[in-house]
Amino acid sequence: MSVFGNPSGSAASTHSLQRACPCGAASTYGACCHRLHRGGASAESPEELMRSRYAAYAVGDWDYVFRTWHPATRPHDLGEAGHDTGLRWTGLTVEGSGLDDETHGWVRFRAAYQAPDGAGELSEHSRFEVRAGRWLYVDGTIDGEIVDQV
Repeated sequence: MSVFGNPSGSAASTHSLQRACPCGAASTYGACCHRLHRGGASAESPEELMRSRYAAYAVGDWDYVFRTWHPATRPHDLGEAGHDTGLRWTGLTVEGSGLDDETHGWVRFRAAYQAPDGAGELSEHSRFEVRAGRWLYVDGTIDGEIVDQV
């Protein structure tokens, strides 16, 4: 199964701005990650970028996912990985984040999902880097395989 996905039939343009933000912040999508998705602001930390990327996966904003991926490590396009309509992201837990220096940082998180074959969780340690004044996702280490929950 792909670690990418979106809720069936959902897209960033149709996600209600008044609903809770998928990233788990205590605000609406319109007041939180939507401003980053639409280019009205840039993430100020690795954690803010990771949360906004998670929200982009949840609402199906593949352009944002692509734009915030470091050019040295991102795929040429998201292809099938960006269109797994059977996967719905259902929750995010940030376990830690920090800076290695002014231009390198990390975030450790768990992301819950619902797939056709059941619920599961992705656990990742992601690395980020500043390039041209913007934080970008470099890569991540997934803890083993995606493990289905019982």
